[in-house]
Amino acid sequence: MIDKLKDSAAAAVAAVRSGSVILVGGFGDIGVPLELVDALASRDVHDLTLVSNNAGTGERGLSLLFKHRRVSRLIASFPSQQGADHFFAAHAEGGVEVELVPQGTLAERLRAGGSGLAGFFTPTGYGTELTAGKETRVIDDRGYVYEKAIVGDFALVAAHRADRSGNLRYRLASRNFNPLMAMAARHTIAQVRELVPLGDIDPDDVHTPGVFVNQIVETLQ
Repeated sequence: MIDKLKDSAAAAVAAVRSGSVILVGGFGDIGVPLELVDALASRDVHDLTLVSNNAGTGERGLSLLFKHRRVSRLIASFPSQQGADHFFAAHAEGGVEVELVPQGTLAERLRAGGSGLAGFFTPTGYGTELTAGKETRVIDDRGYVYEKAIVGDFALVAAHRADRSGNLRYRLASRNFNPLMAMAARHTIAQVRELVPLGDIDPDDVHTPGVFVNQIVETLQ
């Protein structure tokens, strides 16, 4: 059996290199792998492409990636919110390129990436500035825009329980972007609150199978 357990968040994110595409689960601060993101923010890596629902607030998590100027490109649905001061500052300096993506489209682009699809056509955003320059088609008298799948180099996700093989179970609202991002990355790292013996998670309760998870770290969050 492959033991995927790492002894710290720092050890878990040590493989991340400058220029990587990083998928980070969560919605607001719900389900965000805060300890993994904090560990990444403390590393000397730069020019990251960050894919997330938002850009973080305050002095923790995603916000620190912008504070320390780790991110050069952001793909997100809701980066502009109260408390996102470090993102605003980095963007005002011209150091962060932003691609705004409707939330459902973002989720579907990740699902497509995890499913091995090149992309899909959606009516969302058709005819607006958000889809300028993208391929469009009219199908059955309705306009559609082509959206490319998203595949990350690394995904950072947060789960409630895991076993040493990396099978994950999320809790309540943390089951938002985390399962999609775990599937859509080449290398997935999960922080979990509870590590249990193999077999303790009922097969019906496995939300992300261990085949999608490369490393796990037990944290207090």
